[in-house]
Amino acid sequence: MSAHQYDEGHTVAGWTGFGIATGGSTVAGVGVCTVSALLIGAGLGIVVVSVLVTWALHLTGWGKPPGRRDREQWGMRVRDPSARAGHAGCVGCRLAGRGQKRGRVVEEYAVVPREAARAGETAG
Repeated sequence: MSAHQYDEGHTVAGWTGFGIATGGSTVAGVGVCTVSALLIGAGLGIVVVSVLVTWALHLTGWGKPPGRRDREQWGMRVRDPSARAGHAGCVGCRLAGRGQKRGRVVEEYAVVPREAARAGETAG
């Protein structure tokens, strides 16, 4: 039995992003050692690609939200069934327009249109 009672970060998205970022960091490190701006830039570009690949994999269900999950969701090859709806508190899901509704704050402070205001009242 594992010492951990919940799965954390063991996903295809996480490990793929880690692998690509490690390669990018290695290229950038070689660029620093050889004083090559081209290699440093290429390494940093690879790190940016790793972020985009990880984000894309997360949005397609290969990355899972942090925290406790059912034991049948622990496997690396199990896709996340809640990925389409978005994860609460997930920056990547919010950037993709998933998760929390964007218009919620706007709805709380709605402005009354001028034509809807009664005579003698100001709108807004």
